Amino acid sequence: MYELNETHDAGLRSWVESANAPDTDFPLQNLPFAVYRRQGSHEPLRGGVAIGDQILDLNAAATAGAFEGEAAVAARVAGGETLNALMALGPRAWSALRLALSRALREGFDTQKTLSACLLPQAQAEYGVPASIGDYTDFYTSVHHATNIGRQFRPDNPLLPNYKWVPIGYHGRVSSIGVSGQAFPRPMGQTLPPGALQPEFGPCKRLDYELEIGIFVGPGNVAGEPIPIAEAEAHVFGVCLLNDWSARDIQAWEYQPLGPFLSKNFATTLSPWIVTLEALAPFRMPFSRPADDPQPLPYLDASSDRARGALDLQLEVHLQSQNMREQGLAPKRLTHTSYRHAYWTISQLVAHHTINGCNLKPGDLFGSGTLSGPTLDQAGALIELTKGGKEPIVMPDGQMRTYLEDGDTVILKGWCERPGVRRIGFGECRGTVLQPKTL
Repeated sequence: MYELNETHDAGLRSWVESANAPDTDFPLQNLPFAVYRRQGSHEPLRGGVAIGDQILDLNAAATAGAFEGEAAVAARVAGGETLNALMALGPRAWSALRLALSRALREGFDTQKTLSACLLPQAQAEYGVPASIGDYTDFYTSVHHATNIGRQFRPDNPLLPNYKWVPIGYHGRVSSIGVSGQAFPRPMGQTLPPGALQPEFGPCKRLDYELEIGIFVGPGNVAGEPIPIAEAEAHVFGVCLLNDWSARDIQAWEYQPLGPFLSKNFATTLSPWIVTLEALAPFRMPFSRPADDPQPLPYLDASSDRARGALDLQLEVHLQSQNMREQGLAPKRLTHTSYRHAYWTISQLVAHHTINGCNLKPGDLFGSGTLSGPTLDQAGALIELTKGGKEPIVMPDGQMRTYLEDGDTVILKGWCERPGVRRIGFGECRGTVLQPKTL
């Protein structure tokens, strides 16, 4: 795991003045990565780093001679249309580039004249999915979410016996993963109405969001060689926000015996910025289980993970209807929770995924699963907040919501903060539901 170093110094200031604002998501202490291009252009996507309200073009900065040695190599490979090549380099190269970027963008370093020409305002940019994703695995790491959902179907036994022993996950669809701003038609599919003897076909009536984080794999491993938990974070590039939309009524009919299919494969939305694990080092926390819960099996346990495996990442969900947008009403906050409540750590997910010899590759993506806290106001999905649709939410325009309606926009936000440390953020993960496309 990463140790604190000069790049985390809360007193550092940038010559990019917007990076010094106390409420910015992207101060000098963050330096997250994305792929972008000038809005409305036909330029190829290219790798960049957020600094304040600007984006630094990594390839242009490297060409201008801003970096040397390993940092220069990392900046050039990061300048391509995806970040896979950077992810493949590993922690030493990532740290070298982070340090070089931190110094080049600080006040007092003679780089402003050279690098100012390499900046583009974020307001003038559009983004792509940051990596070419080979595989996507969605986990189920929140014991509170699992319990809330289980209680709706099995009131006397909400958790299945395996949940506290093994990280539950399944493979997801890669082709429909999009970046913030994604808009998609309401999914169609089969559902079984209550009391009906046969299914009907039509638009989903119980469309939901899922508040998650996305975890991008770095170097990966050779097939047949598991990654030990103590080494797991060397194989993780960074973290973003993720909304894994869910058609609850379609899922209820199709998920047995093999799990969700059409209820999950229509859309998954990522925030464009990947925050590195090194940037998150000041916000790591001890990881522990309740004393009366099963403790992790040896391959899922390490002293380093117990000491700093948890992450205090603050998470919010906001909802804005089409009518609210037309009236100029701000989105309504539905949830505020933290990733520290997750039952399984990032290292445990990596170790478990590879323990059978499965090989991970640079750019592979994990979803954390819906992240809910211990109380219902910290729930990460509408199915929990509305208790299965029984308790509607009142919106600022007077409309009611049990599940998502056409025109609704869901916005996920995330940030880390604690006293004595510079606050860093993740930007937004925004997606909008459109009308269904009927046959």
